[in-house]
Amino acid sequence: MSNFLFDSINYLWIGIALVTLIVLVVFKIRAPYGRHTNKQWGSMMDNRLGWFLMELPAFLICPLLAILGPSEKDSVEWLLIGLWSFHYFNRTIIFPLRIRTKGKKIPLVIVFSALFFNGVNGFLNGYFIGFMDFDGGELLSINVILGLVIFIGGMLINQITDSKLIALRKEQKGYQIPRKWLFHFISCPNHFGEIVEWAGFAVIAWSLPAVTFAIWTFSNLVPRALNHHEWYQEHFDDYPTKRKAVIPWVW
Repeated sequence: MSNFLFDSINYLWIGIALVTLIVLVVFKIRAPYGRHTNKQWGSMMDNRLGWFLMELPAFLICPLLAILGPSEKDSVEWLLIGLWSFHYFNRTIIFPLRIRTKGKKIPLVIVFSALFFNGVNGFLNGYFIGFMDFDGGELLSINVILGLVIFIGGMLINQITDSKLIALRKEQKGYQIPRKWLFHFISCPNHFGEIVEWAGFAVIAWSLPAVTFAIWTFSNLVPRALNHHEWYQEHFDDYPTKRKAVIPWVW
C-alpha cells in the first residue's frame, strides 16, 4: 500500500469520526448499550459475549500485523505493541469476566459496529508498525517518556473507575450515584481515562494512525459520557449539579 493511499484512509477515517461526534452530540443519540439498551435496535445477544466479540478484532489484528509484518522493529515499536496488547487483553478477556451484567443483552447492531470500528483502528495501527517505514525513535526520548506517563495515568484512571463501578453493582441495589474520587468532578472517569490513555499512545507513537485512533476514541466516548451524564440527571434528583460529564470543569 502506498503512503498516499494509507494516509488518505486515515484522513477519511478521521473525517468520519468528527462527523460521528457532531451527529451524536447535536442530535443526542443514545447508543443502546448498558443502561440505554432497548429492543428497538433489533436482535440481541449476551452482554458479556458481546463485549468479548467487540474487542477481539483490535486485540488480534494490530499485534499480529505489527509482529508479522516485514518492517524491522525497534524498542519503541515493541513498546507500542506491548501497550496495545495489554490494554486489549484486559478489555477482551478480563473485563467481560469482571462485569456483573447477568441476564443483560446488547443489540447485534452495536456488536457489529464495534467489530468494524475496532477492526479498522487495529488494522491502521498494526499495518503502520508492521509494514510501513516507521522509525519509533529512542526509547528515552521526551515524547516516549511523556506519552508513557500519560498512557499509564489514563489506564490507571480507567481501571480504578471500572473497579469502583463494579463494586457498586455488587451491592445489588440497582444503579446508584458514584461518589468520591474523580466522580466528584465528572460522571465518567472511565471514559476520561481511556481518552487520556490513547492520547498518550499517540504521543509515544507520533504517527498518523495513532492520532487517528485518539481522535476516534474522543469522538466515540464523549457522546457516551454525555448520555450517561444526562441519564444520571434524569434518574436522580440529588445528582451533583456541578459535576461535568467527561472532562473536569469543561464538558
